[in-house]
Amino acid sequence: MPIKESSDELNPPVAIPVREIAPPKRLRTIGDYVALAIATCGVGYFPIAPGTMESLVGIGVLILFHREVVKWSFALVGNEFFKQTDPWGPSLIFMWVLPLFIICLSLIGIWAASRAERLFGRKDPSQVVIDEVVGQLVTFMFVPKLFLNLPMAVAAFVLFRAFDIVKPYPIRRVESLHGGLGIVGDDIVAGFYAGAVLALVALLAALHILPWLPQN
Repeated sequence: MPIKESSDELNPPVAIPVREIAPPKRLRTIGDYVALAIATCGVGYFPIAPGTMESLVGIGVLILFHREVVKWSFALVGNEFFKQTDPWGPSLIFMWVLPLFIICLSLIGIWAASRAERLFGRKDPSQVVIDEVVGQLVTFMFVPKLFLNLPMAVAAFVLFRAFDIVKPYPIRRVESLHGGLGIVGDDIVAGFYAGAVLALVALLAALHILPWLPQN
């Protein structure tokens, strides 16, 4: 039986039924190259810990996306709204827009991962890391930007990597789903787990039970 690869470096190999072996290779199309570019995100071929590298890319995507959201929010609702709602206004807008971005990226990632899986001829190839980007973004979905600082970002990174590697129930069950749905789906669930813990940490910080509430 072929072996399932994974960008989660501590996960053991998993045997995959023979019926899931990819068909013979064919000439690649433009769509194939687009799918590979999305699925690997530029770091999928990194020889050491590509999943961990891509989680860091996910944090970078979050920072850039937040800047764009703030810029367009100022253009659409004006400075007066932000003056009246500061500091919660920008964070609340970001919390509304981020899930929509994650849904779109997830759908694109599922398509790209499914196509890349066929191109590599392996189940969940280690080069496919778009799932880590999506999962890392999900981790931040329930925490207002107001509460994010360097310690919280580090905590989000560590929590997501921990859940993605350990894979508590039902992550492994979701991982067994066919194609890109299984590749991306398990990281989404891991992101929800990590996000729940991160939200609890933010709540404890807001209540001054934890001493490192971000100072804005």
